[in-house]
Amino acid sequence: MTTNAGGAVATGGAVAAIDLGATSGRVMIGRVDPRGTLQLEQVARFPNGPVRLASGLHWDLTGLYAHALRGLAEAVRVEPGIASIGIDSWAVDYALFRGDRMLGEPFHYRDERNESAVERVHAKHPFAELYRRNGLQFLPFNTAYQLEAEKSDGILGLADRALLVPDALAFLLTGARVAERTNASTTGLVRVSDGTWDTELMDALGFDRSLFPDLVEPGARIGGIRASVQSEIGALRPIDVVAVGSHDTASAVVAVPMADPDTSAYISCGTWGLVGLELREPVTTDAARAANFTNEGGVDGRVRFLHNVMGLWLLSESVRQWERETGQSLDLPTLLADATEVPADSVAVFDANDPRFLAPGDLPARIAAWYREHDLPVPLNRAAFTRAIVESLAEAFAGAVRTAATLAGRTLQTIHVVGGGSLNQLLCQRTADRAGMPVLAGPVEATALGNVLVQARAQGWFAGDPSLEAMRDLVARTHAPRRYEPRT
Repeated sequence: MTTNAGGAVATGGAVAAIDLGATSGRVMIGRVDPRGTLQLEQVARFPNGPVRLASGLHWDLTGLYAHALRGLAEAVRVEPGIASIGIDSWAVDYALFRGDRMLGEPFHYRDERNESAVERVHAKHPFAELYRRNGLQFLPFNTAYQLEAEKSDGILGLADRALLVPDALAFLLTGARVAERTNASTTGLVRVSDGTWDTELMDALGFDRSLFPDLVEPGARIGGIRASVQSEIGALRPIDVVAVGSHDTASAVVAVPMADPDTSAYISCGTWGLVGLELREPVTTDAARAANFTNEGGVDGRVRFLHNVMGLWLLSESVRQWERETGQSLDLPTLLADATEVPADSVAVFDANDPRFLAPGDLPARIAAWYREHDLPVPLNRAAFTRAIVESLAEAFAGAVRTAATLAGRTLQTIHVVGGGSLNQLLCQRTADRAGMPVLAGPVEATALGNVLVQARAQGWFAGDPSLEAMRDLVARTHAPRRYEPRT
């Protein structure tokens, strides 16, 4: 708990959240009082995206750090009493360091280099063996495959630390090198059985154990900001950086207002659609492996048992292609309104998880090719394409929910949709229709809220009841979701 200047005990306060997504980043002020306050104020927003360099597709981490500093400066100007800072981002990608020096900008997970690396890893360690060890679904960009590509390029031997994106930013802010556990669980190098580094697998893959720092739990203090950072952002005192669920989905799941996780599924819907359940124990059966379900770390030792669906990337990248072709900006709400007028039975569902849709580029052409290969009619215009994307995502979401329930032995009653996809009314309604159960949509800012809530608990503001359930109750009381009932 914190103490006000007059000596009274405070039950809440303000923290700063650095929330990085695949297309943009934000710095938010979160104000929390467990008695009924959970507010976000965005003080900075900045673009993010891949940068094509001669060596391949990269992230501009240096630029993101500069934006984050400017956002933190604005946060402490608006709220000088910021108690701590938390950082979350997408998973799997990392920066290599030698001492304090970053050895180039991190590769983007959509870079083409990973394909041959997958073959080399699986030649030594078949996927079935890896699944027994790490519980992760197959994704060609998991960190272990990226590090194999890095090793073959000769770069890995120059580094003394590999830090996932949120951990890299925490290091730049504090000088402390750690690996937050929820994000580390996506690397393929953490044992699903006990959540510790799999040093035997590291040795077998030829990765130096010393590359990987100590694991820390969400809520742990990483360190105080460097004196130079304090000066640059204009903070009146040192501020701690606190580990949160630094995998953005781990933070988002914290803020899913589930009354009963045993009967609820969640979809964290943004660039990706992460569809799954919160479990107490992992599910690593042959059936789960065949269904390509993953077991990733959650806050408080929970397991995020989920499947990655391509998500709103299909829509956003299609819109970008149409804008490139026309040289004009397209209004997404208008496009979705037009799609609503297209009858659902007039478009065929395509496989939203087809790997051909992973890379940037002309997605409408690839979707059209998929239809032709399957002797199905190609949508006739943009509205029909948009409707086809929504229907295909809704079917993929509903199918993943059904599969998750079967694999985990659960009987589900509701689906929670959080993130940007919760604003897509057509997608939420069609997911409810295809799944045959209600969809509860919201909050939109689940990731930032989860980041803020874990920091608030670390500050002692949930001293009376520090459980995940208490935090979710606060979300439900302050951010009531919108309900979509399934239609016949």
